[in-house]
Parts: sequence; C-alpha cells; structure tokens
Amino acid sequence: MREPRPTPEIIDYEGSDYRTRFWEGQGREYEDAVERVALRKLLPQSGKLLLDLGAGFGRLANMYHQHDRVVLFDFSRSQLQYARERWGDDRFLYVAGDFYRLPLATGLFDTITQIRVLHHVKDVPALFAQLQRTIRPGGTYILEFANKRNLKAIGRYLLRRQDWSPFDRDPVEMSELHFNFHPSWTRNELRSAGFEIERQITISHFRLGLLKRYVPLQLLAGLDSLIQPTGAWWQLSPSVVIKSVAEAKGSGAGEDEFFVCPGCQNPLTTPTWVMERTEPQDGELICDACQARWEIRNGIFVFK
Repeated sequence: MREPRPTPEIIDYEGSDYRTRFWEGQGREYEDAVERVALRKLLPQSGKLLLDLGAGFGRLANMYHQHDRVVLFDFSRSQLQYARERWGDDRFLYVAGDFYRLPLATGLFDTITQIRVLHHVKDVPALFAQLQRTIRPGGTYILEFANKRNLKAIGRYLLRRQDWSPFDRDPVEMSELHFNFHPSWTRNELRSAGFEIERQITISHFRLGLLKRYVPLQLLAGLDSLIQPTGAWWQLSPSVVIKSVAEAKGSGAGEDEFFVCPGCQNPLTTPTWVMERTEPQDGELICDACQARWEIRNGIFVFK
C-alpha cells in the first residue's frame, strides 16, 4: 500500500491511549458538555452528509443525528476502530487519512465540524482550502479553536509570566504541533478561504479545577450556555466556536462521487456497499490515473 509522508507534518494518535488518558474518567465532563451545548446551537436542523474532521474515537458522533450519514475522519486508524466498535456502520463511514490531502470528492458535504483539531494544524490556509473544496456551496462549517487571547493568558502576560503576547495576532505554538490562535486571525483566514462567518460563540468560561470539582456539572454547563452568546462581542474564554457558510463556488458532488485519490485527485470508484449501505467489505481502491492503491480494512478506508 502507498504510504506518502504527510506534508506538512501532522500529529498522530495511532495506538495511543488518548481516550482514557485525556477524556474518560479524567475530569473533563464539563468541557465535553459545553462543546455539546455549542453543537446543539450551531448544527443545521437537517442534512444529508456530515464530515467530522478529526473525529478521533467518535466522542461526538451521537450529536449528528440530524444528518442522514456521517463520515468520521481521523489520521489514526486505531481511534477510528474504537469508534466503529461503538457506533457501528448503520449511519457512519470511517476514513483514515491526512487532512491536508482529503480523499473526498469536491462539494460532497452539507456540513463539516472540526472540534479540538485546529490546535494541531500547522498550515491553516492549506486545511481551509481542502475544506472549501469538499463542502457544498452554502454548506455549514463549524470550527472550534484554542483561543490565545483568553483571560488566563492575558493575566500571565501582564504579570510577565509568559513571553508571548496574547494580543499578537499570529498563532503561537505552545508545544510541538499544539497551537493557539487569535480570534481575528482565524476569522480573516476563514474569509480568505471563502467562508462567510455567520455566528461566533465562546465556550469553557469556567475551565477551572476548583469550579469543576465543587459546582454541579449541570449548573456549570448551564451557566456557560447563558454566557456563550457574548462571543459575538468579545472572546476571552479558552475556546471559541465559529459557524460559517461556504461561498457558492462550483456545484455539489454527483450521486456516484465520493472518494478521490489524495495524491492526484482522480475520482475513485466507490464500492457499491457504500452507496447501498450494506455490510462493509474489505478490499482496496485503485486509482486509474496514478495506480495508487488504498486499503479498506475492518470497515475503515485507509488513505495513509
């Protein structure tokens, strides 16, 4: 199988214990809850096909019930394998690959969500260009990003406990392949990529260990929900969520279009079981143009 080296570099959670080390039983129920609140506010009421970019182990998969079908996309096949074991194949397709070279047809998706992923993106314009290509004209893109201009960062900067300025608009790399972004910079990049911003909210206002320990989760998430709309005017929380709409460029994908070769963008023949929603079958996709071969194993399309 062809295994191109991703360019630029992206973070790889293959075989990691991310699910149990970071989420399950790790005191992040509040963060999970407020992200779900935000999605309920911003997701369209209905749709045919949704892409969850950087879906990982499928933490948010049950939020997408309003869409007929969902593609869970991640670089890690092992994370997707857990997601498939949990959610099955009825409404979900599982695709492992590089988000800088999406193996998905132009104009395919009604909706794209990207939660806790941008902080791993080194080349944001390149990613946004891929998403603009794969979304339908007028489609909805919901983006969450780590906000460098949050209250904690501002306080640390004013007290001279950090070198970088939260007011500088350029992204800051907190650690290797972990970036925080200024809201204005992010909005400008979205507009440059052809997305019209429709709404902006802030979340995780109470991300403090003491509050999460002693204030009931339902109350804390409810208070966060009440404050989220203030993100339209100022953004001082650790996380910001933007809902944008893709400009009308070109047309949507045809009925038989789904996968393309991530190397040369040549359309690939979609297996019949994908369209007919029958039992997944192992095999491979072969690019007629460049002869690259892409594996289908255990119900997961592997473009790595």
